[in-house]
Amino acid sequence: MRRADRLFLLIHALRGRRSALTAQQLAQTLQASARTVYRDVADLQLSGVPIEGEAGVGYLLRKGADIPPLMFNEEELEALVVGTRFVRAFGGERLGRGATTALLKIEAVLPEALRERSRQTRIFAPQLDNRMESSGLIDALHSAIGQAQVLRLDYRDGSGEVTVREVEPLALMFWGGTWTLGAWCRLRRDCRSFRPDRIVAHALTGEVFADDPARNLDAYLRGVASR
Repeated sequence: MRRADRLFLLIHALRGRRSALTAQQLAQTLQASARTVYRDVADLQLSGVPIEGEAGVGYLLRKGADIPPLMFNEEELEALVVGTRFVRAFGGERLGRGATTALLKIEAVLPEALRERSRQTRIFAPQLDNRMESSGLIDALHSAIGQAQVLRLDYRDGSGEVTVREVEPLALMFWGGTWTLGAWCRLRRDCRSFRPDRIVAHALTGEVFADDPARNLDAYLRGVASR
């Protein structure tokens, strides 16, 4: 079991209980050793999770502590809310839906004071139907990146000339108003950045490309850093 999953289950096991759970009981639930439980509890306490108790006695969450798997202070929560709003506005429809449901799940287990704090955040990112992010293009590019699918692009350069490119899409970057698609361009035989707003048409070729150190994301990022 991953440590993050184990910490989640540990907090979940303690939530809402009126009596303490011993390290041995928690170890059985988590399928881990008591020594691991002691270490995880200590780490959570240092991180600010209000777990009370001690070895040999047992552990419980402090009364009134209704917390999600991770503790958020006010600044962290506000960053999360604002980030969600930006993802909904600029991240494409699929990530936007994911951001919305993720925030709903987090708010559902927040104490009322923090839940109200999240509603008072005054930084917004309005969603507009006439933006490129609403066209489905960012979703299509994101999907191609995730599935390592070669794309054929009709691409208009800065002078207005349209060329056909086959590219291996590697990453999307948002620069605060402008997106770029990082990719290996088979025509230029080099890493290139493409502006999605200049993509006239796009289609999957049906080919899946393999990771190649000479032209993968690390190679692209090295190229960007050297310019």
